[in-house]
Amino acid sequence: MAWYAYCIAERQAFPELCRHRRPMPLTGVTGLFGNQTFLFPASDLAVIVSEHNAEDSARMDQQSQKDHARVIADCFKHSTVLPFRFGTTFQDDDALRRSVRSNQRHFLANVERLRGKAEMHLKVLVDDTCPGNTLRDMTVGQQYLTSLRESASRQRERQSRARALSVQMHRMFLPLAEEITCRRMESGKMLLDIAHLIDNKTIERYQNKYTSAMQQMKECQMQLSGPWPPYHFVQRTNTHSA
Repeated sequence: MAWYAYCIAERQAFPELCRHRRPMPLTGVTGLFGNQTFLFPASDLAVIVSEHNAEDSARMDQQSQKDHARVIADCFKHSTVLPFRFGTTFQDDDALRRSVRSNQRHFLANVERLRGKAEMHLKVLVDDTCPGNTLRDMTVGQQYLTSLRESASRQRERQSRARALSVQMHRMFLPLAEEITCRRMESGKMLLDIAHLIDNKTIERYQNKYTSAMQQMKECQMQLSGPWPPYHFVQRTNTHSA
């Protein structure tokens, strides 16, 4: 029996596993392709899985990714979770047990570090202050060199602007940890994707800070989502599809 893996959770969060050593159905949660999900006990941990066959791999699409995330979010309501990457499979019970056993210390440390915490996701869209160059009457070679210099200069300015915004956001929200990416959009605007790790008890306070930030930073378009499982803050191991 091959298994598709969604996430690792704390076994103690599911009392029905206390007296069982074999996988048990997870009531009310369907997985990819409408498959029943199971709690697979592994020492102090539980792996949330569903049955998997070779044909399923070829059927995976955008909806499958959404279903993968939905199962993790449902489990996050009951326990600290360590999400698996989309598409992670194990060929049988033994392969799954071996993987958990060999990484158990790492998994337990991750669970302990992330217990009681959640991820908030901010998107900050700002105008790019570094418009494209306007080449004047130059030779092809001069135009090329000028374009290279201006491109490098614009990139440095964008990075500086992104760092300044990141610092400003950090001071406003004071997260426990953060992950930030920045990219230029086709519209010419600059997008900062910011993941903040916070304590569950401070979610309402964080949301209030977001309301204040929108009022203070009117030059930015901001969007908030969460709380989510801590996708960006799970320290990965070498666990992979089997």
